[in-house]
Amino acid sequence: MSRKPFIAGNWKMHNTVEESVNLIEGLKAAKNKNNADIMVAPSFTSLNAVVKASAGTGFKVAAQDCYYEDKGAFTSQVSPVQVKGTGATHVILGHSERRSLFGDTDEILNKKVGAALNHGLVIVFCVGETLEQRESGKTEKVIKDQLVNGLKGFGAEQLKDLVIAYEPVWAIGTGKTATPEQAQDTHKAIRAMLAEQLGKEFAAGVRILYGGSVKADNVDAIMAKEDVDGVLVGGQSLIAEKFNRIIDYN
Repeated sequence: MSRKPFIAGNWKMHNTVEESVNLIEGLKAAKNKNNADIMVAPSFTSLNAVVKASAGTGFKVAAQDCYYEDKGAFTSQVSPVQVKGTGATHVILGHSERRSLFGDTDEILNKKVGAALNHGLVIVFCVGETLEQRESGKTEKVIKDQLVNGLKGFGAEQLKDLVIAYEPVWAIGTGKTATPEQAQDTHKAIRAMLAEQLGKEFAAGVRILYGGSVKADNVDAIMAKEDVDGVLVGGQSLIAEKFNRIIDYN
């Protein structure tokens, strides 16, 4: 099955509103020769401005997280209703920094998945293992638990637009990158897990992104792998020239 490439940039806690808009202007130079879906995930403060600046480009705009309640006394949280109100269409859930720094458990993420689906947001759901877990041979068990528990209670039809991002925690912001072969092996395993959980047809169509120190000089080899359908980029998505090169990978 042919899967449309998906190139995503997670801007994390970077950029003012003005800087975010300027970055979008710089990304308009990308040719998008691979006809990929292009997504950017700015900070909450820049979401609406980025949506407006992206008008006519086809760029998807995502929140970096959302809470699982629609409204209420939850100081500092942002609901899926508020995300939708900015014009954003996507949301990243389960990023390793959310899991490790802010305590997002599988159970919390399962609630967030439900909330995002209830409001029609397209979910980019992140999974991945630590270095210790990889070295002790637990990679597949860790990821399977994250998928089973995080997506529990939802069927293939409800998750039809789901995007999975595999991000080995040991390769995020460290300069280390999983080899293209390691990425392919893990992506293939994830597809098999999803086939077991949600059916073969779903697994064949779902797009699985690789995230972990993706750069302009390694994206070609990563994207050449059969089960790698795109990338989730951190640092280099903040530099228009670099991210444009990633978008226009060979």
